[in-house]
Amino acid sequence: MKTWSVYLLRNERGALYTGISNDPERRLAEHRRGLSKGAKYTRACQSLEQVYCCEVGSRGTALRIENRIKQLRKARKEALVAAGPSLERLVALLDLTGAVATEEPGELPGSSG
Repeated sequence: MKTWSVYLLRNERGALYTGISNDPERRLAEHRRGLSKGAKYTRACQSLEQVYCCEVGSRGTALRIENRIKQLRKARKEALVAAGPSLERLVALLDLTGAVATEEPGELPGSSG
């Protein structure tokens, strides 16, 4: 079974893109080349930098984490990038304790709950 990862990319305008892959390096290359396999959002980007990547295990877990990150406001995504949390901490920060065994739930720095 392949290990899946959740990643965040930053474009030249500072926008963050969240995605999942079982090969983040290959996926970043696809995004950068603007191929049809690259996400529609990233095709028009002049530059993309991977600012966060975390191996999460199964595809189902990756999808749950990706969905939760996409629901965050930009300030909370920036706090996540700055913190660079481990999987356990990431799951706790996103309050996904039922998806993966974790530490106690917490909050991202600068969030008001």
